[in-house]
Amino acid sequence: MTAFRLVDYLEHIQQALAQAGDYTRDMDKDAFLADLRTQQAVTMNLIIIGEAANKIAAADAAFVCAHPDFPWQGVRGMRNRMAHGYFDINLDIVWDTVRQDFPVLREKVDVLLREQRQEPDEQ
Repeated sequence: MTAFRLVDYLEHIQQALAQAGDYTRDMDKDAFLADLRTQQAVTMNLIIIGEAANKIAAADAAFVCAHPDFPWQGVRGMRNRMAHGYFDINLDIVWDTVRQDFPVLREKVDVLLREQRQEPDEQ
């Protein structure tokens, strides 16, 4: 079994946030709603973000508790809705999440990564 590495999971979140942002950078909402490929790519990145947050919460509850400003429950809940309710995904919510929530989430992940990289790796 591979050892849990918090930084790796935070980097997965950071990468998925960046990719979803890249996929939608030059789009408006109408273009997003008309582009199945981009919808699927963004949805997959939402699932990746939530799955990484699940792994962090399962392996290091103290870290999650120490960082209540990060929306752990919301991110995990969205992953569950995407993965288990795929045919009922509200693309308006997905679009709003990418445009409104992702920039803030990226800043929070960047801060968490900087903090973790300053501490010696004890794992």
